[in-house]
Amino acid sequence: MKRRSFNLLAGTSILAVMASGKRSFADTPDASLLKTTLTPMGSERAGNAAGTIPAWTGGMTATPAGFDWDPAKTLPPDFFASDAMLYQVNVSNMAQYADLLSEGTQTLMKNKKFYIKVYPTHRTQAMPQWIYDNIALNVTRTTPQGGDYRLGYNGAYGGYPFPIPASDPLAAGYQICYNNEARWTGSFQRLTTCTYTNENGQPVLAEAARLNYRYGFYQQNGTAATYPGYFYDVQLTEFGPATAAGDQAVGRQSGNPTAYPDESWELLNGQGRVRKTPNLLYDTPTSYTDGIVNYDEYFGISGPLDRYDFKLQGKKEMLIPYNNNKIFTGAGAALHTQDFFDPEYVRWELHRVWVVEATLHPGKRNVLARRMLYFDEDNWQCMISDAWDGAGNILRYQYAFAGNFPNLPGTIFMDSIAYNLQTGQYVSTGGSFADAPFNEPWSFDPVPDSIFEPQSMAAAASY
Repeated sequence: MKRRSFNLLAGTSILAVMASGKRSFADTPDASLLKTTLTPMGSERAGNAAGTIPAWTGGMTATPAGFDWDPAKTLPPDFFASDAMLYQVNVSNMAQYADLLSEGTQTLMKNKKFYIKVYPTHRTQAMPQWIYDNIALNVTRTTPQGGDYRLGYNGAYGGYPFPIPASDPLAAGYQICYNNEARWTGSFQRLTTCTYTNENGQPVLAEAARLNYRYGFYQQNGTAATYPGYFYDVQLTEFGPATAAGDQAVGRQSGNPTAYPDESWELLNGQGRVRKTPNLLYDTPTSYTDGIVNYDEYFGISGPLDRYDFKLQGKKEMLIPYNNNKIFTGAGAALHTQDFFDPEYVRWELHRVWVVEATLHPGKRNVLARRMLYFDEDNWQCMISDAWDGAGNILRYQYAFAGNFPNLPGTIFMDSIAYNLQTGQYVSTGGSFADAPFNEPWSFDPVPDSIFEPQSMAAAASY
């Protein structure tokens, strides 16, 4: 039976607070910082001393001047197409930029002549005011599950649960991972995506689907008290490849899997029977990715965090993919070249990132023995992840794209590319592109609650 994933879907600074060593994870951070030295999301408002990272001034909350874009008709355009490239990094000059590159990025450059094109930095992340209000409330109302962040958290709603990470590096490591899980992509979302693997140097369509999401954690009229515990519900209908066309699934992704386990059901075309699927977690290989991605690798890190110790290593400037709307202008298959996703369509920028190292918790196992995770300070998304096997050899390299949707508003997750650095294989995990039907516009309008019920899927089954 096929299994599918539902994740396709200077002044006072945080560093100064961390460096003081005066606050443990149980102490109360100062929410007023979110209106002064920190942004409403918890990042530093100021730019860097070199001027290569600008100050945050509110983000992209409206379609920029000069663009006639109708969100109901097309995917968003590349709002920074007129920017001139600053420089290119490849194997010949990567030593010059080594401190700005992850080990995975450098390994792909050495192994496959991968390169990146670097452009001016734009801090575009923005969210509605009601989310900013919730983030401020989360500063003091979010608590660890049973006193242990390995098991989850409680009390947060409608925004990043930990906008001001703890001074305890172990607590902060988990908190930052939870912020990534709670990334903002709208209260509802409807989109069409495709997944490509690469076989013998040729792109192969592994999955094509239309998806509907309802984010229970991000309902404007909801509260922490009424939050049902499931971060989102998803309904999926596959239309490709031919062997999967007509298959359907619904699922619930838990915001706290220790207290509320994930649930999912599937309907295989022609069988007319809805089955509840096993709860696939951790290092179980995902469907449609040639075994390149495990379930706990979606979005950099996903699902329960109890198998690792996550330790914050600090904050640094780093080159990461960002403001990647240009990807929407390329045809899906053509973007998947023999060795890597086409770098000509990927914009890289210099941003500050939180650096978190994951090592196996005593007595736990995972095929990925160590991981390095890099989270953008503004949207808290894990933008790059490197992973090593038990022998200490780098195995996996993954980077994510963040696209601009000023109609939401938000600079949000749009796709990710994962590489097996030992075999040379790679996979994209759910993107939208210029070729139909993958160019259908994303909608953030409400969708009916009924479509997320397995009973509704069963009632619509064909035999």
